[in-house]
Amino acid sequence: QVQLVESGGGLVQAGGSLRLSCAASGIIFSINAMGWYRQAPGKQRDLVATIGRGGISNYADSVKGRFTIARDYGKNTVYLQMNSLKPEDTAVYYCWVDYGPGGTDYWGQGTQVTVSS
Repeated sequence: QVQLVESGGGLVQAGGSLRLSCAASGIIFSINAMGWYRQAPGKQRDLVATIGRGGISNYADSVKGRFTIARDYGKNTVYLQMNSLKPEDTAVYYCWVDYGPGGTDYWGQGTQVTVSS
């Protein structure tokens, strides 16, 4: 059973930085892609950034130039470096994995990121 454990959320002032980490365990097959989504109160869960095979990354327009996604293939871990944080980045951030031959989605438990103005 694939499990995702996130860490690195917290409270930061606007303009500050945070780094999120997500480690996947129970991996037997290939991970097709990893990434991060976020959900603010009363809003839907939205894509933040993903990274697929070959290190090809994709970002939401709202975070381009501020956030960087990286992946450690040996550790089955994905990172999200978040710089120049804004209050509108406040949300619960969820780790996501597209796993195995069938492309099954797995989600972490979520980590709170709060950016104060």
